[in-house]
Amino acid sequence: MKKGFIWSVLSILFLLLLVACGDSEDTENSEAASATASDTETEESTEPIEIDFWHAMSGPHEEAIMEYVEQFNSEHENITVTPVNQGSYDDLEQKIMAAAKAQTLPTIAQAVTNVVPEYTANNFITSLNDFIEDPEIGLSDEEFNDYVDVFKESSSWDGTYYSLPFSKSTRILFYNKELLEENGLEVPETWEDIRTISEVLTGDGVVGMGFENSYESEFQAILKQLGGTYIDEATSEATFASDEGIEAMTLIKEMIDDGIARTAGEDDYMSNPFSRGDVAMYIGSSAGIPHVAEAADGNIEWSTTTMPTLDGEAATTFAGNDIVMFSQSDDAEQKAAWEFMKYLTSPEVTADWSMKSGYLPVRYSAQELDNYQAFVAENPAYEAGTAQFDAGFFIARIEGGDAVRNIVLEELEYILLDDKTVEEGLTDAQERANQELN
Repeated sequence: MKKGFIWSVLSILFLLLLVACGDSEDTENSEAASATASDTETEESTEPIEIDFWHAMSGPHEEAIMEYVEQFNSEHENITVTPVNQGSYDDLEQKIMAAAKAQTLPTIAQAVTNVVPEYTANNFITSLNDFIEDPEIGLSDEEFNDYVDVFKESSSWDGTYYSLPFSKSTRILFYNKELLEENGLEVPETWEDIRTISEVLTGDGVVGMGFENSYESEFQAILKQLGGTYIDEATSEATFASDEGIEAMTLIKEMIDDGIARTAGEDDYMSNPFSRGDVAMYIGSSAGIPHVAEAADGNIEWSTTTMPTLDGEAATTFAGNDIVMFSQSDDAEQKAAWEFMKYLTSPEVTADWSMKSGYLPVRYSAQELDNYQAFVAENPAYEAGTAQFDAGFFIARIEGGDAVRNIVLEELEYILLDDKTVEEGLTDAQERANQELN
């Protein structure tokens, strides 16, 4: 009896211990559940979040931006995006640098790709990899691969994405359809065609070929077609004063010296003399299509085609600007900004932006949308830009890139004015560029 009594007491104590442990686990589970709920509430906070978006768009482009912002804000109760026009791209860059020093940067801004290395070197923009790869708010593989390759590559530095492409453009050839048809000429496909057609059409107040005053993109394209390198991004070394560089610049200069080509000169932009019928062809930005359409209306019939090839090689620079996110913002602001960045680069918005602005759609699927296809069918001049995605490249993205560009433009002007030979001008430009870069 005594032994049975003792076992009974021990059994009761054991049961009481189990109950106590159960209560403890329940409490811990309850606390964990509470913490999880709290975290979720934080992630899904509906607290109002306001972010500024600095940009350099004006006129109809700014009006389109305002429409997108209004639409986004109406679809996100707790997020308010405020677009702020900061003037020109130069103004925008200067204000960003000043705001970085004053710790007053906005959450996101437009940024020309060439300045992104300056921003990363100063540690005031943030990597987008965590946002892109986030399982809840990021991009699926299908969405990520939908961004046009050349734009996606230009937003990445050693596998780190610091921007999303937004207003992207490329160089295309504008041509006067009437002049070509009247003279029985086919649309040019090569640089040899360009020269031949220019020789035929030059005369009676018309110059066959036109180049913008800043024609370094054409120089770079021909240089690449010849197998040369403009600037080695890995070493930040300018190498364009090569045999290929001399041949590329000679090709352009000889056409101008022979009187069958010209630069925009006092017209500032070649779209003006082209739209008047003073120039039969010219190479310019795809973003210039709306300007040509307006200026040429009632004057000439025109269209566009892809950049001329050389010895079977196609190459054209892709440029424009991206959207970057600044690291001074807090987590909630950055998450809100990420939502807006995804929205701005969604297939529907980038297609609409392309149709309104002349910039290229940054998503492959945007080109498949019914409204975009109908638009291109009605406006075939827009086909040239997207038709040469596979031939696209971007210039070296390095600190000091803008300064090098100004040096090159200055030396190219000396060459055209015969103040220096092609070799002298390119050699001086290369030496000055490397002094700037090192």
